[in-house]
Amino acid sequence: MAKKAVLIGCNYPGTKAELRGCINDVWRMHNCLIHRYGFLEEDIIILIDTNNSFTQPTGKNIRSAMSTLVQSAKPGDVLFVHYSGHGTRLPAETQEDDNTGYDECIVPTDMNLITDDDFRGFVETVPRGCSITIVSDSCHSGGLIEAANEQIGDSTKEGGRNSNSGFKVKHFLQRTVENTIESCDIDVSSELCHHRYKNDIEERHVELHHGNYSYVKNRSLPLSALVDILKHKTGKDDIDIGKLRPTLYYIFGEDASPKVKTFMKYVLNKLQHGGKNNGILGLVGTLAQELLKHKLNENDEGYKNHAIEAHTGSEQDAYATSTKRNALDCGILLSGCQTDQTSADASPYGNSDKAYGAFSNAIQTIIEETDGTVTNRDLVLKARKKLQRQGFTQKPGLYCSDDHVDAPFVC
Repeated sequence: MAKKAVLIGCNYPGTKAELRGCINDVWRMHNCLIHRYGFLEEDIIILIDTNNSFTQPTGKNIRSAMSTLVQSAKPGDVLFVHYSGHGTRLPAETQEDDNTGYDECIVPTDMNLITDDDFRGFVETVPRGCSITIVSDSCHSGGLIEAANEQIGDSTKEGGRNSNSGFKVKHFLQRTVENTIESCDIDVSSELCHHRYKNDIEERHVELHHGNYSYVKNRSLPLSALVDILKHKTGKDDIDIGKLRPTLYYIFGEDASPKVKTFMKYVLNKLQHGGKNNGILGLVGTLAQELLKHKLNENDEGYKNHAIEAHTGSEQDAYATSTKRNALDCGILLSGCQTDQTSADASPYGNSDKAYGAFSNAIQTIIEETDGTVTNRDLVLKARKKLQRQGFTQKPGLYCSDDHVDAPFVC
C-alpha cells in the first residue's frame, strides 16, 4: 500500500489578491504527513507560488498533478490532496442541476479556475479500493466535490436545513442579488466582514470577536476582482461576470476547466453550424458570441477541431453532470467552510511570519492533541468548535459516503 499526496499553496505574491498563510499551510501539512502518517518525501508533490524551484500552482499544473496522483494509484493506496488559497464560485448555468446552485472553484495562481465538477472528475477516476481525502482551506469550499454526499454541513439541497422544495428558489434569488451586488463592486461574501474598501481587496480584512490576531483576511476572490485580474491579463475591457466562462476558454483554451470547455465547445458547435442566437447561446452574451465567431472566422483549426471533437449534441449534454453516487464513494472532502461562507487567512499577534489558514491551523492543532488518531467526523466537529471559540464564523464541512464518516483521517 502506497501513500501519495499533492499539496497546493497559493499566496499570489505581488498581486492585489495576496495572502500570507497558504504556503505555511502546505509545509505544516507536508511535515504532518511524513512524521505522523508515514508518507514518503518522494510520494508528495508540492505546488507553491513563492519559490520558482517548485512547480507553480497554475490551473494546468494542478490538474496535471492530480491526474498523475490518481492515474498512478493502485487498489489499497491512500491518496491525499491539500489546497490552501483563494476560492470563488460561479452561479450555476440556468439549466444546470447543481447540488449547491453554484460552481464552487479553487483559484490557481494564473486564475485558470478548477471547478467542483473537475474535482468530481478526479474522484471518479480513482481506482476501486483506494480512498482520496481532499482538504480545501478556501472560501466557498463546501460542495467542492460536485454530487458528493454531505455528512456535516448545509451547502447542498440534501444537507442541513435545505429542503428540495425551497433550495432552488432560495438560491436563484440569492444568486440574482449577489450578481447585482458584485456588478456594483460591493462584497458581502463574509459574515465576518463589516465593509470593503472599493477596488481594494488588500484592505478587505476581517474583524473578529476578540483581538488575538494581528492580521485576518478572508480567502475569497470576489468575481469582480477576478474580472479585474482577467482584464489585466488580456488587455480587454469588455469582460464582465456574465462572460467569465467564454473569457476563461479564450485565455486558456484546452488548458481550461473541462466543464468550461464542454460548455463552450457546444456553443462553438452551434455557431459553426449556424445555430440561432437563442436558448443556450443567449447565456453567453452577445459580445462573447462575437468573440467565438471571430475565432472561427480566423480559420483557427484548433478551435474548430476541438469543437467538432466535443460531440456535445444537446443542451442537456452541455450541462450534464454525473450523479452516480457509487462513483464517488472513495472521495472524502473536508471543507474549510460552507458554500456561502469564507475561510480566514490569519496570523497571531507577535508571529507575523506564522500566518496560516484558520481551518488548516485547527486541523494541525487537533492532530497534535489526538496524536493523529481522529476520525473524519470528529476532526470536522472539533474544528468547528475550535474555530468558534477563536471567533471565526466559518463552519467546516464533511462530504463523503457513509462508510468514510467514522474512518480515520488520512489512514
